[in-house]
Amino acid sequence: MREQLYRIAGDPVTIRIPETSEDLRAFLDWCRTNHKRPVAFDTETTGLDIFTPGFRVRLVQFGTGRDAWVIPLDAAAGLGRAAHSAVREALESLPYLLAHNAKFDALAVSVYLGVDLVDLWGRITDTRILAHLLDPRGPQDPGGIGHGLKPLSARHVDPDAPDTQTGLYGEFRKIGHTKHTGWAAIAWDNELYTLYAGLDVILTARLFAILGPLAHDGGYERLSEFEHAVALVCARMEARGFLLDVEYTETLAARLLAEADEWTAAARRYGITSVNAPAQISAALEGMGEILTETTDSGALKVDKEVLLPLADLDRKWQRIGARDANPLADAVLRAKRAAKWKTSYADSMLALRDSGGRIHPDITSLAARTARMSISRPPLQQLPSGDWVIRRAMQAEPGCVVGTVDYQAVEMRILAALSGDVQMTAAIHAGRDLHGFTAELIYGPEFTEYHRKICKGVGFGKVYGGGADTLSRQTGAPLDQVKAAIRAYDRVYAGVRRYSKRLQNRAEWGAKEVITPSGRRLPLDRRRLYAATNYMVQSTARDVLAEALLRLDERGLTDYLRLPVHDEVVFCAPRADADEIGREIQTAMAVDDFFGVPLTTDLEIGGRTWGSLYGAAA
Repeated sequence: MREQLYRIAGDPVTIRIPETSEDLRAFLDWCRTNHKRPVAFDTETTGLDIFTPGFRVRLVQFGTGRDAWVIPLDAAAGLGRAAHSAVREALESLPYLLAHNAKFDALAVSVYLGVDLVDLWGRITDTRILAHLLDPRGPQDPGGIGHGLKPLSARHVDPDAPDTQTGLYGEFRKIGHTKHTGWAAIAWDNELYTLYAGLDVILTARLFAILGPLAHDGGYERLSEFEHAVALVCARMEARGFLLDVEYTETLAARLLAEADEWTAAARRYGITSVNAPAQISAALEGMGEILTETTDSGALKVDKEVLLPLADLDRKWQRIGARDANPLADAVLRAKRAAKWKTSYADSMLALRDSGGRIHPDITSLAARTARMSISRPPLQQLPSGDWVIRRAMQAEPGCVVGTVDYQAVEMRILAALSGDVQMTAAIHAGRDLHGFTAELIYGPEFTEYHRKICKGVGFGKVYGGGADTLSRQTGAPLDQVKAAIRAYDRVYAGVRRYSKRLQNRAEWGAKEVITPSGRRLPLDRRRLYAATNYMVQSTARDVLAEALLRLDERGLTDYLRLPVHDEVVFCAPRADADEIGREIQTAMAVDDFFGVPLTTDLEIGGRTWGSLYGAAA
């Protein structure tokens, strides 16, 4: 038995690393001794890609606030199947487990050791979930530290707790590896590696001892149960994965490379040696007569996507606005960067991340942003343009099956109407009116044009997403004075929305700088951005509506059909002969007849073999 001694918050802690079968028996005795108390567990793996061939769990560690066991599963440790069996026995018998960012570790031991995911999850408390409920701010937000174990431990457990991960990166460099590749290469018995592993579970146990009572005292027990249940549904979707059309994706990668080269060459004609050189691009655009006014924090002119799109006369869906002649340099830079990004972030990523059966398993984080909105990464599928089929075409249903989606109809606007109690907006929804057209008619009269509708739609989403007049003017191409007039008119015709927004801001100004959503979620507001109160309330509530729908779908036994939750829609696969019936059942389960007086209705679409078939790709 090897032991490492350390101190956390002044207390001595012990980390034990078994070296023999007798040591493993001592570990199981320790598990039985701690049967009635929370025990933290964690894994060290060869990387983040759980489902790729060659993925391995190298260490599994268990710990309380004072001691930890680091069990080596690495073949070089020489413990063989006995170590695997001991870890499985511990995971299947300990009744109260803790983990930080539990989804990753639960999926890792499920895939690598065959531990039943659902049974294991029923005994786990995720300290990351507790931390998010108590303070959802990220490290980029004023006053926020995020939800990583190290910064949380530094604040709540021990400000001097070592960031051994930084030290490990140094160890990786010594053996010629990076912070990404070193996890698979470092010797399993490296003292810094086993110290890092053991301290993580000790810190998790101590963190829970602090966050658990805070969550209880704050009344978050019901929300915690809810979030753990939602996380399990997302973990099951992630484990199932989405079948990849490998041949199409390989062809797509080559085409995107050629497209990036083509548009990069077009930009080069204007003196741009790199489409990733903002100073060159801004100078060239000004030389072409464009007026750039937005700057970065360092004072440099901005030439990001939000600035370039209107110069290229493109909206966020990459459709022509028709407000001006497109600037050819802005257009070339945008298209070159998009093609390069799509190749790297999607085509190349999906090919690299597929499992041995040709499936990808996007990382679904059920509790992500400050508002709790979900995110999808590796690859970031929630960032795909809403109307584009090119990347979606790569994902397909199993043979004999088709892809379908169920999407909430204008859910943010309906939630805004419900929460604000606005009479006109609610009446329009009950009458089945197109809200944006209805708004345009109220403001511009019955002879309103599609241009008017577009402005009104932008103003409405500005209320939901927090965009101002300048942003809307850029996105629509409408003159700023027209946009400001439309915003004033919108506030006049939807007085209930205006009063609701003002009420939320006043409460934050004179009371706690936060909003409390219908689910009881507390969302801190930045002192200088109290106007974001409505945006946070609506987006967080829309997320909770989708999350509740996922639980209803799970209760009806439909989770195995689900593939992804993307924004306000659910993507599913079903046998072709049963797709309509299954789709209608999903549609019915997701719909809400009465949400504070407003129905949340859903649309069902059944496509062909690929997800892209729902967006215009050949089925």
